This record gives sequence, C-alpha cells and structure tokens, in this order.
Amino acid sequence: MHNAEIARRFHELADLLEIQNANEFRVRAYRNAANIVEGSSRRVEDMVRKGEDLSLIKGIGDDLAGKIEELVKTGSLPQLEELQQELPEGLHQLMRLGQLGPKRTKLLHDELKITSLEELRSAAEKGKIREVRGFGKKTEQKILDEIDKVSDRERRTRLGEAEQVAGPLVDYLRELDEVKKITVAGSFRRRKDTVGDLDILVACKDSKPVMKRFTSHPEVAEVVSRGSTRSTVYLKSGLQVDLRVVKEESYGAALHYFTGSKDHNVAIRRMGVERKLKINEYGVFRGRKRIAGKTEEEVFEQVGLPWIPPELRENRGEIEAAEKGRLPTLVELDDIRGDLHMHTEATDGRHSLEEMAREAKRLGYDYVAITDHSKRLTMAKGLDARRLRKQMEEIDRLNDSLSGIRVLKGIEVDILEDGTLDLPDEVLKELDLTVCSVHSKFDLSKKKQTERVLRAMDNRYFNILGHPTGRLINDRDPFAIDLEAIVEAAADKGCCLELNSQPSRLDLAGRYARMVKEAGVLGVTSTDAHAADHLGFMHLGVAQARRGWMEKADLLNTRPLDELKKALKR
Repeated sequence: MHNAEIARRFHELADLLEIQNANEFRVRAYRNAANIVEGSSRRVEDMVRKGEDLSLIKGIGDDLAGKIEELVKTGSLPQLEELQQELPEGLHQLMRLGQLGPKRTKLLHDELKITSLEELRSAAEKGKIREVRGFGKKTEQKILDEIDKVSDRERRTRLGEAEQVAGPLVDYLRELDEVKKITVAGSFRRRKDTVGDLDILVACKDSKPVMKRFTSHPEVAEVVSRGSTRSTVYLKSGLQVDLRVVKEESYGAALHYFTGSKDHNVAIRRMGVERKLKINEYGVFRGRKRIAGKTEEEVFEQVGLPWIPPELRENRGEIEAAEKGRLPTLVELDDIRGDLHMHTEATDGRHSLEEMAREAKRLGYDYVAITDHSKRLTMAKGLDARRLRKQMEEIDRLNDSLSGIRVLKGIEVDILEDGTLDLPDEVLKELDLTVCSVHSKFDLSKKKQTERVLRAMDNRYFNILGHPTGRLINDRDPFAIDLEAIVEAAADKGCCLELNSQPSRLDLAGRYARMVKEAGVLGVTSTDAHAADHLGFMHLGVAQARRGWMEKADLLNTRPLDELKKALKR
C-alpha cells in the first residue's frame, strides 16, 4: 500500500462526502490526511510496519491514524466502501475536472444521471450540459477539453510515485540469490518527470525463480504474460511493470537498450552500422561474434564515445557533445548546500521554524531560507508585513541559538494580476531573498501572463521565480506563458528560476532547465517543503537539473553562503 494509493482512497472519501454535502470539517480532515500522506517522503506502510504512532504526525489525530493503519493492514477503508455502495461508481472522477466541484457534479447527476467521464463526454458532445441551469455553451466546451486532458494524464505516473513502487519491488527481487544485477531502466532511469511504465532489468542464470517471485508479488493485480526472459504485470495501482532477464554478458547492452530513449538508441545503432557493428539488447556484434555488451561503458566505447549519463540520452546533442569531449559534469545531490523555499506552521506548513531548520541541519545543509506565503493567500494564512517582521525576529533569535546552519529570511510573495508584488518594497528590502510566484489567475492569456511576470521581475527585490509554469502533474496543466521571454528577462535582470522539487510539481522540468542553463541564468533546486520530511524531495529537483545539462555552477544553492548573497544582489 503505497502513499499514492493511501492518498487516493482518502481523496475519494473526501470527494464522495463533499458530493453528499457532509460536514465540511470532516471533508477537510480527510482531504488533509490525503495531502499529508501523498506529500510525505517516508513510506507510511513502513511506519505502520515498524509500529510507529501515526497520530504523532502533525495533522493526523488518533481517528485518522487508526483509519490509515486499518487501510494499510487490511487494504480496506470501510467508510469509503459504504459510500461507494451509496453513490454511483466513478462519480468522484468528475470532480477531477476544474469546471466541476461537488455541487455541479451532484447537479449533473441529478439532472442527466451522469456517473462517469464517458457519460459526461457523451452529454457534452450532444449539447445536453448547456441546457442544465448554471452551465452554458462555453462551460460545456471547457468540460470537453478537460476530459481529453484528464484521459491523457491517467496514462502517466509521477516520478516520485514511481519511486515508491520501484524501490520496494527491486528490494523484493534482490532477495533472491539468483539475481546478480538489477536496475530499473526506461524513462524512470532517465529521470523523466512522469513514467508510462516500469522496465526492470535483471541479470541471472536461472530465470524461473525470478519470474515466479515477480509475478507472485502481493501488489500484482494481473499477470499479462510470463515467460523465461520477459514477464509483464499490472499492479493494483494500475501501473504496468515489465521484467526482463538477460545473461550477465549481455547486461550492459540490455541496460543501454531498455534505458532509451528510442531516438538516442537509433543514433547509437547508426554509429555502429558505420563501423560495421550490430548493436542490440544482446550485445555489440561484429558478424556473429559478440565483442562487447557486459557493461554500458563497453557499448559506448565501441562507437568511440565515453559513457553518457542516462538523464542526457534523448538525442538532443549529447552524442555530439560526447564526441567532442564536452559532456557536462552534471550536478550531484551532494553538491546542494541549502534549500531556499520552504514553509512553516506560520502559514500552511506543518512544522515550526526551528523544526524545519533542525531537519535541514541533519541533512548537512549550510543554510536554508524560510519562505512562508504572503498575505494574498488567505487560505494559507499568508503573512502581512507585521507578521513577517515578527518572523524575522524569530529567525534572528534562532540563528543566535542554533549553530551549524544559517537560517535566511525570505518570503514566497504572490505576483498579483497586475504584476505588482503582494508586499511593499519597504518590507521586502529587509529580507535575504524572495521567491515570487503566481498562485492565481492561471487562465490569463499567454501575452497577459507573460507581461504579468515580466512586470514583477522589474522589481529590484524580485530574486527567484517560483514554480515558473504553475503546473501540478496530472492535476493542472502549465499556464500559458512565454518562457523564452521570461528566461531572457531573467538573464538581463539577474533573476533566478526555480526547479521546484515537489513530486507534484517538478517545475521547471528538465527540458526547460536546459533553456535556463543555456541563457546563463542561475537555477535553484528547492523543495517547497510544507513539512520537515519534504526536505527529502531535493533529489527530484536535482534530477530535473541533470536532465537540463546543469552542472554545479549552474545552480544558486550549490554556492557557499557569502557567494549566494552576492549572486542575489541586483
């Protein structure tokens, strides 16, 4: 029972209760539990197995802790199952559309007997939705557009969720003595922000016990195929997992082949053909003789290249760079010296200022920046100037008492619709840094959204553009914005762009991170942590930086504190 599945059940429970117009505090409690579990960098299943008291997690009381434990241990959430019997199956799926909240969902069910996305699509295509009170032709078209987007999203799994599946599954298979080597390949190994399925590669002599253990895993919902060299299963979460078994002498070639990308592999095979070599998942062959393939390094060596990091294998210049000896020395997680975006219980975080700082110190950071929300986000209890100055005083006291780490004064300040910042310059100038973010009006035109951010960047106290596209993976598409113009302006004005490491964001993604690097703009990998354990998400942002060809010098938060402060001055 992975965190994502636990969260999915509690989100569904909250959805169905909300459709029934249940007590809003109950709904909020279940929604909060889902968000806490989904956002945790620790596996809740492991915590239950170890007997840890879940009620000690901030935001999770005794009642919710009991329900989570019951779900993990039995796979059942009785209250949810009762509601599923009372309400039509699939009704909560309608609430995934931005145009439909609980009231509108209930209205469509009552008026048109709609119970699924398929029925909703059919009604919209027939023009029936516009006839329901409170709806119109434009809303009907927006619903149709959103249905297509939701259907596409369901085919991909967030990288962070895939990690929670892949890690335990690999550990489970590694327990067999027959398994000599094991790696998760594919887009997962290339660290793409989402994955379609998982490709696990194993080297062993006898595949029978490996295949038997794999297809017998308790999380397997369906065995699609089972053979001596390949088996395919669907997990209960719906994720497809392919297991391939090869001999050790072919492992490197197979790992290169199944890591991809397809375009990269085609280019490598073409280079092999030019050298009268055949390169496939079994090895590198000259005629019928295998001459290489035990390691990836051997495969690359046969076409005159050094080993290329998986994150770069998209056939977007990495082969040419390798030929010229110009591959970047990619940034590593150990290069990160601090986290510059996090929240405390002063706004919508779950831990105190000191708790966040102490966790960062435990991780070995030299500095952190506290960046709670500004006043516009009233639902997050955003800080006004008075409360922010009070927090600055608390940070001063903490720095006096806490050695080994420096806590910087910051704010995640809203970029308002007109491009002004949510707090006056007279308070912003007292801070060490600002993270400036769009949290509203996502539906502005590309021109207006771009002008909004550009206008904000004109402010001399604008330091870092937070989660630059505003996307939530699988839940909200990026808003329309001209990123090239934003990056160009950032280069001109000395602003930085964030690579937000929250599993639901990964914003900027790798392809845009490269644009930032090539423009000479500093990136910032930040966790946007709302709890102490969220600081453990930094590796996901670093992965996107690596996909963007970023080196240590390309990130602001790899620098010593004195250099960081100099880089922030405009």
